[in-house]
Amino acid sequence: MQLATVFLGFVIFGLSENIKGPAIPRIQFEFMLNESQLGTLLSLNALGYLIACSFTAYLAKIWGIKRVTIIAFASMALSGILIFFSQYYAMFSASYFLMYIGNGMLEIGLAILGARIFVKNTGTMMNLSHGFYGLSSTAAPLIATGLMKLTINGYTLDWRGMYLIVLLLSLIPIILVLFSTFPGDDIKHEDRLPIKTLLRDPVLWLMVLVLSFGVVSELAVGGWLVNFLEKAYGWDTVSASGMLSAFFLCFALARILLGPLTDKFGFTLSLVVFSGISAVCTFAAILGGEDLAFLFAAAGVGIAMIYPTVMAFIARRYPKGSDTAITITVTLMGIGSVIGNYLIGGVIEITKGIFGDNSQLGLLRGLQVGYGVIGLCAALSSITGIILFIHLHRRKEVI
Repeated sequence: MQLATVFLGFVIFGLSENIKGPAIPRIQFEFMLNESQLGTLLSLNALGYLIACSFTAYLAKIWGIKRVTIIAFASMALSGILIFFSQYYAMFSASYFLMYIGNGMLEIGLAILGARIFVKNTGTMMNLSHGFYGLSSTAAPLIATGLMKLTINGYTLDWRGMYLIVLLLSLIPIILVLFSTFPGDDIKHEDRLPIKTLLRDPVLWLMVLVLSFGVVSELAVGGWLVNFLEKAYGWDTVSASGMLSAFFLCFALARILLGPLTDKFGFTLSLVVFSGISAVCTFAAILGGEDLAFLFAAAGVGIAMIYPTVMAFIARRYPKGSDTAITITVTLMGIGSVIGNYLIGGVIEITKGIFGDNSQLGLLRGLQVGYGVIGLCAALSSITGIILFIHLHRRKEVI
C-alpha cells in the first residue's frame, strides 16, 4: 500500500504538471489572453507551488503525513472540478492556482513518504519512484491531446473535460492512503532535528546548490530545446518535439534502470558523475552542430538522477529531520529555477545584440550561448558536488 501510494502519486503528479502543454493555446484563445497575461498566470501558479512547498512539512508535523497526503490529492481533484465549471477567467485562475497548491503539497508529501519508507536501497527506490513521474510526464501531452478530442454522447471534452478526468484520478490514491499506515508520524517533536541545526549545516547548503543547478538544467530543456532546434537548425515542430520526447524517455529510463548505481557508488559521487555526464553531452551537442543533436536527448540520462539522488541523500543524512530538510532544499530550488529561466532568456537577448539582433548569425549564437547556460548549470551542479564530496571526505561522512 505504501509503495503503491508513492508510485501512483508520482504518476498523478507527472500527469497534472505536464498536460498543460496542449491545453495552453486553447485556454489562451478562450479567455483572450495576451502573452503577458499568460506569463503572469503561469508565474502565479509557480508561486502557489512554492508557497505549498514551504508549509507542507509544517502541516505534516502537526497533522501527520497521512492527512497531508490526502489533502494534497483532494485539492487536486477539487481543482479539476472547479476548472471544468469555470466560465470566467477569475474563477479559472483561482482553480488553476489551487491545482498548483496541490502539486506543491504532493511533491513535498511524496518526498517525505519516500524518505520514511525507503530505508533500504534508498537510491534505487527513490530513482525508481521518480521514474514513474518521468514516464507519466512523457505520456502526458499525448494523453491530453487525445482526451481533448474525445467525444462522449456528442459532447467533446476539450480542455476543461480533459483536466476534469485527469485530476479526478487523484481520488484513486486517496483510497490507498486511507488503508495505509506511514512511519514517522509517531516521532515526538522534541526528537526531531531542529531547523536551526539544519540551517547551520554547510552540507545542506551545498546540497541546495547541487539540486538548484541540476533542476534548472533539467526544467530548462522542456522550455528551450524545441525552440533551439526549430530556430537554430530549421527543424519542423514534429521533429523538434520528437527530440524533446526522446530526452524525456532517456530521463525516465535512467531513473528506472540506473538507480542501483547510486547505491553502489554512493550518493555524493553519483551526483558528481551524472551531472558531469549531462554537462558534457549538452556542450558536445551545441559545439558539434546538427549532426550531434541526439546528444541533447542523451543529456537526460545524467540530469535525471540529480533530484531523486539528492532526496535519497537527505533521507540518509537527516533521518529525523528529512521533512524539514526536504522543504528547505525544494523551496530554495524553486526560487533558483525561476531565476535560471530568466537568466537564459536574458543571455539569449544580450548575445543576439552582440552579433546582430536581426541576423541569422545573431539568432544562432544567441540560442547557442543561451542553451549553453543549461550545460553550465549541469557543470556547476557537478563542481558543487565535488566540493561537497571533499567536505564530507575530510569529515569521513561521505554517503
